[in-house]
Amino acid sequence: MPATPVLTLHRFATRADLQQALEARLQAALTRPAPAPVMLSGGSTPIPAYEALARRAIRGAAGLAVLFSDDRYVPASSDQSNYHQSRPLLDALALPPAQLLRVRTELPLAQAAAAYDAGLRTLTSGGVHIGLGLLGLGADGHTASLFGPGDLARARGRYAIAVHRPDGRDAVSVTPAVLELVEELVFVVAGEDKRAAVAALLGRDPALTAWQAISGCKAVEVWADAAAAPAT
Repeated sequence: MPATPVLTLHRFATRADLQQALEARLQAALTRPAPAPVMLSGGSTPIPAYEALARRAIRGAAGLAVLFSDDRYVPASSDQSNYHQSRPLLDALALPPAQLLRVRTELPLAQAAAAYDAGLRTLTSGGVHIGLGLLGLGADGHTASLFGPGDLARARGRYAIAVHRPDGRDAVSVTPAVLELVEELVFVVAGEDKRAAVAALLGRDPALTAWQAISGCKAVEVWADAAAAPAT
């Protein structure tokens, strides 16, 4: 397993500054020649950046593949679906179906998780690494749809698992094994309610689920607006 990751905090004065930086980082990853796969996250923080890129009508580079850190087990047309919320960007990228890896929530939950696991293994076979990967961070310290020790225990040896979320909903999430394959792993966090979780992550709190999930990675960036970033 890799050594303890290097954690780098990038503090942005405003949420708008954070979004602008995310747009630039994403656009570079999605359009660069010979692109590596890009992992998108859901949530209210990155979605405006996706929508802004969609309005620019950016097109994905040839060979680009896109995947998701997780998704709720809801219909693909639901407003609660990370896939659905990302559709404007995905439509602009115009990826061939084989290069868009989503959670197939039309399947039974266990089958949806197994299919996503198989797709992730195929995508990363032959030593392929994910270029840019985005993650959110919950105020409770979760990331992707990994909420606690039970999820992390079931994740061992797998690339995707089904999760019963604390709010009573189901989801499918990538696992730490996938996060270890990401070359540029970036937490994108905004809001004062996340400040304690960001501080715990930067402090490598062993009780924090998000820290446990990324503790095997090489390097991780934390992008936070001033409200979420702990005082320096």
